[in-house]
Amino acid sequence: MSGMRAVCVVGLGLIGGSVLRAAVRAGRPAWGFTSSTSDSEAARAAGFDVRSTVDEAVGEAAAREALVVVAVPLPAVDEVLRTVASLAPSCLLTDVVSVKQPVAEAVARLVPGARYAGGHPMQGRSESGWVSGSETLFDGAAWVVVADEDTDLGPWREAAELALDCGAHVVPTTAGEHDAAVARVSHLPHVLAAVLAATGADGGPLALALAAGSFTDGTRVAGTRADLVLAMCEGNRPALLDAVDDALGRLGAARGALASTGGLAATIRAGNAGRAELMGLRSAERGEVRVDLTDPEAFDDLRSLGAGGGRVLRFDGTVAIADLPG
Repeated sequence: MSGMRAVCVVGLGLIGGSVLRAAVRAGRPAWGFTSSTSDSEAARAAGFDVRSTVDEAVGEAAAREALVVVAVPLPAVDEVLRTVASLAPSCLLTDVVSVKQPVAEAVARLVPGARYAGGHPMQGRSESGWVSGSETLFDGAAWVVVADEDTDLGPWREAAELALDCGAHVVPTTAGEHDAAVARVSHLPHVLAAVLAATGADGGPLALALAAGSFTDGTRVAGTRADLVLAMCEGNRPALLDAVDDALGRLGAARGALASTGGLAATIRAGNAGRAELMGLRSAERGEVRVDLTDPEAFDDLRSLGAGGGRVLRFDGTVAIADLPG
């Protein structure tokens, strides 16, 4: 039997199913549960251990001191947490839900004894379900592991080690900072893609027949299942409102300039600059950073690392080996 921490994944769609696959690839004992008959049948057919009930899956997690991974959409989180509270109230717990503050609040309310550190892998596809997942989905991806003031080091490291085992690198940040950031780079794009797709369709068959790469690329995520997008975006309402307000302000300025002078230079140049920042960060030289996890200020250092675009790559004993763009 592997000496690695066992993993119990509740929810075996695109993300949860990929976590189960990647955990097994890493050599971890792992099993899961899903309420979807099609996903459970497909996972079993692929040779994975899928339990018949959530009680069975979570009960074994308690018996084996496994890390429980909540991988269901936000509206289903409370139901899963009630089961965890009943069968594994002090378990190691993480999640892969796309918003962090609402999940943290639910854990505090329903499973206050859980040893919890929230997580969110920044990876996905417009397709959903077990069949869309892969053991390589997270390879090279960013995976947030929340390092709030009240997060304990033990569960944080357990969640971070799972992310690393799944092929990702770890970005430490707070739940609030995570939600504000993903509102701009994940949730707002879904809203804008929906608006763009609907506006293009309003142009009728001619417009859609002429649609090429820019329209196809810009509307790709509009093909994601609507219930998943709604759960993600509506669950991050306060932060998304701020991002939408920013976007509306920029669109309003563009509209005003186009109407008054016919010029869009400020809008287009700001977009060029924003894209250049993204690509510059991705291609920047990175210097090694070491964070001593026994230091009382370790979480402050980890949060600063994340805020600066840094990432944890591995652990060496009690030291987190990270890098930071220079």
